[in-house]
Amino acid sequence: MQISGYLFALLVWCGLTSSAPTGNETGSGGDKPPLLLVSFDGFRADYLKKYTLPNLEKFFSCGVLVKELTNVFITKTFPNHYSLVTGLYAESHGILASMMYDPVSNMNFSIQNSSDPFWWNKAKPIWVSVEESGYRAASAMWPGTNVKIQNHTLEYKFDYDPKVSFRERLGNLTGWITKNKSVKFASLYWEEPDRSGHQYGPEDSTEMARVLQEVDNLVGVLMDHLNETGLWGKINIIITSDHGMTQCSEDRLIKLDNCVSPDSYRVVDLTPVGAIIPLTDNLTVYKNLSSCHNHMKVYLKDDLPDRLHYKNNVRTQPIILMADEGWTIVKNGRLPRLGDHGYDNTLPSMHPFLAAQGPAFRKGYKMSSFNSVDLYPLMCHLVGVLPEPNNGSFAHVRCMLVNEQCNELALAVGAVIGVLIILTTFTCLFRLMKNRDVSSPRPFARLELEDDDDDEPLLQ
Repeated sequence: MQISGYLFALLVWCGLTSSAPTGNETGSGGDKPPLLLVSFDGFRADYLKKYTLPNLEKFFSCGVLVKELTNVFITKTFPNHYSLVTGLYAESHGILASMMYDPVSNMNFSIQNSSDPFWWNKAKPIWVSVEESGYRAASAMWPGTNVKIQNHTLEYKFDYDPKVSFRERLGNLTGWITKNKSVKFASLYWEEPDRSGHQYGPEDSTEMARVLQEVDNLVGVLMDHLNETGLWGKINIIITSDHGMTQCSEDRLIKLDNCVSPDSYRVVDLTPVGAIIPLTDNLTVYKNLSSCHNHMKVYLKDDLPDRLHYKNNVRTQPIILMADEGWTIVKNGRLPRLGDHGYDNTLPSMHPFLAAQGPAFRKGYKMSSFNSVDLYPLMCHLVGVLPEPNNGSFAHVRCMLVNEQCNELALAVGAVIGVLIILTTFTCLFRLMKNRDVSSPRPFARLELEDDDDDEPLLQ
């Protein structure tokens, strides 16, 4: 059978024409290849359907595509990036939002003031576990990697600087991986398409097509660079994101000062999830806010839905506001941005995607979805470290791997065994019935075929 030129080129690129896996992808400790985790901030899952992205398509055609990740609440950058590397919901790892207040310490957290270990120490991210296992980790601006977490600081890192190009960030990581064979985990953060999604809104097809083409070109840079450095096919790569993006508009504003007195509450965080501290009677502020707007849900902390995994933390404020998709909560101002995220994590517009490639991953395999916290046990498996207690499940993601059995295979094997059992049962029953007919007394002989002795029973 002949293979078309395009298919043959794809097979060569994917490495399908090479020999079978050597088994290194399933080794332990130092035998495992390095893992590179890349996040394109704010890359909504359905961008893959709406726009032509040839490099990304080339990347996951040689590996795995997970069409949609169900991320954690709230769907903001810091909480979700920390959930990806800890496998924990926000209430468990403690990074609840981009703006936080801790009532015990009376401390405030913001993106500009985020390096105090106090906020991060409730969880142990994968890079700390890697280094505690005797290996090394590296990072290019992943949230939290600039912090001394549980008395551990990365040597191979550089702090956030938006002026540093993607190529430079990638080059530093691959340089560390190449020079030091003990580097087993590396993470890279890139600001787009989140930045443009906020500025123009995700429905601006002209601007989003432009920025997504730039992101796709960076995926091409990634593949070419790994090929040039000899790392392509030798390391495992995961490309993903933290959240999606939804369109906002000036006519969808919820103004809190129209509903409650400005001196009766304090805002810790705002839009699309507001964290409110009442300065007067809690119930009065709650009742006034509850009747404020039809497109805003208002919860007392203890009444937050369990599915959000958000109320069991001291940093969760007494009153939480949740805007409906596309609506914006302000005190008494104008629309701050045309695109936003942070909404309910069940909304498809908030979901990112995931693609993976490398010796550990199946080729040309697609999954519909899994929870973003499931990525952590998968990564621990790939780099050979024992996972910390987490909210994820390796069973949900093992189908992605070449040397792991999964539910689909189990169902197929079960179906085959079931069919064999049924066929065997019917065969045995038929033989018993046939033997019974042969030895039956003469009065029942009239049931036998009389005319055509050559005809065989239909079941035989």
